[in-house]
Amino acid sequence: MPAHTRVLKFTDTLADINGVCRFIQNTANTALKTNHDLTVYTSTRLLPNEQIPDTPNIKNFTPIYARPMPGYDTLDLAIPPFLTMLRAAEDHRPNVIHISTPGPVGTVGLITAKLMRVPIVGLYHTDFPAYIDELFGSSLMSLGARITMRTFYKQFATVLTRSSDYANRLEHLGIKPNRIERLTPGFDNTQFSPSFRDPAVWNTNGVPTDGIKIIFCGRISTEKNLPVLTQYWPSIKQRIEATGQTAQLIIIGDGPYRKEMQSKLQSQSAHFLGFKHKQELATLYASSDIFAFPSTTDTLGQVVMESQASGIPVIATDQGGPKEVILHDPSKQQTGLALPIDDPKQWTDAIVDLALDPKRRAAMGAAGIEHMKSFTFESSFKHYWSIHQNARKP
Repeated sequence: MPAHTRVLKFTDTLADINGVCRFIQNTANTALKTNHDLTVYTSTRLLPNEQIPDTPNIKNFTPIYARPMPGYDTLDLAIPPFLTMLRAAEDHRPNVIHISTPGPVGTVGLITAKLMRVPIVGLYHTDFPAYIDELFGSSLMSLGARITMRTFYKQFATVLTRSSDYANRLEHLGIKPNRIERLTPGFDNTQFSPSFRDPAVWNTNGVPTDGIKIIFCGRISTEKNLPVLTQYWPSIKQRIEATGQTAQLIIIGDGPYRKEMQSKLQSQSAHFLGFKHKQELATLYASSDIFAFPSTTDTLGQVVMESQASGIPVIATDQGGPKEVILHDPSKQQTGLALPIDDPKQWTDAIVDLALDPKRRAAMGAAGIEHMKSFTFESSFKHYWSIHQNARKP
């Protein structure tokens, strides 16, 4: 019998509406259901539309101070109660500490692990250096971010990544290859299905029910390459309408680029629906026709898996993690396309061609549903837990 493993997980983000939070919440929920000893610590104030699951293995410590993050007012920068969290961790007596984020709460986890002399495992969820490149365009800030990330993650026994692409990027960041492990990708595929398709969902969201629906879901920010989609969309719409059909761009989420994007796409059949959750989100996916995801900085792209499970083809970039969870080889069965983001012709042609070819969309959608059946969260969690068991000291 393997020794009992107690994992204490530190995260700065848990209530936000994004793939990272859904992964952490699914991890906590799966651990609870399968009797694995995992507890999550966070410190956050709840913003509108946010909630933290009310489960016994999640504890939210009230922040000492919190304010919107500079340049990103839809996210909070919170200062956690360090001593209170440290005492709680000591009482919990973990033998592995997992750090999900390199922020203030993650730093509390790092210090706690050092004081308690227990190994650290962490999942590289977010490419902060790339985000800073996109948000601020400062080579000095970018260098500072890379040095900070290298210093932070070099102290981990194991750094998990959700894609091979980011395993390579971690090596370039300065993390030794023998400390990097790719986590089996997975998501809660029981929550997304074409069976949720319901065109009436468009009426309730102020969107015309007719026409081709091209959807994006995620943070509305420049690091998701949404300025590029903003640039491409008018031409895509015009070409589709030239055939006598209509098309709408559906944007789900919120973020610092929303106001500008909404202004630029005024009168261009672009609809901004804000945050959506659970069954309504699944219904919006299943009722759409194409999922467009121009990000080059996603370590995996949970929304890419969710959309495929909903039966819609994906158009993503050839950089980052999303291309690894779609089938895009033109000589084989396809669930989507992986294209260079800086090629307007390929992107506009791909979206227009799919929009005008319902049989191809249906075939790719069916292949996506089948492909996603193997990406269960249970298989991902099983691998996740085995890594923590191997990391703990005898």
